Amino acid sequence: MQTGEVDQFAVLIRDRLRAWGGRGPSSRRLADALDSLARAGTLAPGSRLPSERDLARALGLSRGTVAVAFNLLCEQGLFERRHGSGTYLAAGAEDAGSPVARLLRPGTVLADLSTSVVPDAAHLRLPALDLTELLRGGHGYDVMGDVRLRGQLRERLGVDPLITNGAQQGIDLIARALVRRGDVVLVEDPTYPGALAAFHRAGAQLVPVTTDADGLDPAAFRRAVEQHRPVLAYLMGVHNPTGDVISPDRAAALGAIAKAEDLVLVEDRTLAELVHSGDTPPPLADVHPHGTVTVGSLSKVLWGGLRVGWVSAAEPLLARITEVKQDADLATSTVSQRLAAALLDQAVIADWRTELVRRRDQLTAALHRQLPEWTWRAPRGGLSVWVRLPGTDTDRFAELARDHGVAIAPGSLFAPTGRHRDHARLSFALSPELLDQAVTNLAHAWHAHHADPVRTHPRHPTTPI
Repeated sequence: MQTGEVDQFAVLIRDRLRAWGGRGPSSRRLADALDSLARAGTLAPGSRLPSERDLARALGLSRGTVAVAFNLLCEQGLFERRHGSGTYLAAGAEDAGSPVARLLRPGTVLADLSTSVVPDAAHLRLPALDLTELLRGGHGYDVMGDVRLRGQLRERLGVDPLITNGAQQGIDLIARALVRRGDVVLVEDPTYPGALAAFHRAGAQLVPVTTDADGLDPAAFRRAVEQHRPVLAYLMGVHNPTGDVISPDRAAALGAIAKAEDLVLVEDRTLAELVHSGDTPPPLADVHPHGTVTVGSLSKVLWGGLRVGWVSAAEPLLARITEVKQDADLATSTVSQRLAAALLDQAVIADWRTELVRRRDQLTAALHRQLPEWTWRAPRGGLSVWVRLPGTDTDRFAELARDHGVAIAPGSLFAPTGRHRDHARLSFALSPELLDQAVTNLAHAWHAHHADPVRTHPRHPTTPI
């Protein structure tokens, strides 16, 4: 294995060690980290491991510590030594991961900056859980959701929620309940791809509306409402992918326009608790209470694997959405909801926000150093940076970046029209060390791109309103 590959492999190991804390002997912790990488698919069966000497150098450990870890895994049958050749992941070891996640294969991914999610649960204070408490009482088919979790959200956010399988299901339920084929839906441009998919499936005609650092432009919004007579408008208080935060004045103006026009607003507040500094944007429901449907989620503040979100609205809107929810899956997993409630009791969101700001600054500083041609507006919330790559088709650059070990989300995914092909979303939720390595690899991809440039083809997209 080449020195650069060893160093990148060491980054992943250190990331695992950091997430798990400092308990136990170093050799045991190293063995557990290697075992985790193997079972996650980052190592493919038959892959050759770095030598003990090289890995010890890269990790700053003694060679003896690495040797003990390798021996432990050989005894478990996960690793095997081949005389004169080195140490390998056993050919029969479990291969649980997808090919794109395997670091040691050509074109594999070291760092996934394409998904704007909490990378793991390391930031959580894990409560002591009694399994009988998670499984206590009832049949688990309460369509509205678990009483305890609903009470927590009511107290925390002032909403009376319908619990869903994440915010994505919430948006899908709204689309199915409120949109008919041919209806017009107003969306921001760019916007969240999951919302575009949900409204497209419902047969909606999507009309993009101009947005800037303070949110949707009220004048453009009013013109779009008057011209297209939409059934609803979907927007975000904290924007994905840009990280912009709607201003109180904009929120008040948009709510007033929608109220006057009797227009349903769907406000996605999935990122509302992740404002990096300043106040959380006011809910649009404060201005337009009978016509606003609010979507939220615990995935961005706790852990995406919980798949617990919610929808809140006044009647009769909530009743229509609840009916679709019941037809779809009867109810959200009670065990997931009770686990979410226990984690929410322990969660210190302010600490996670502080850590996100540190990681945001780490990523943007690395981009400034290594990719000065790229430009962006500093995000004020959320988990990602919306970056412009001048003159570049990011659909095609994303393939080149993946060949260099980094996954990015090309701008076309976020476009209701053909715009934003020279943009990409980069998540900064990973560890600072992984972010630094990811930017180094992106810089290598950028230089390779300029050696054989792939430029955006001229297009004539619909101009957003």
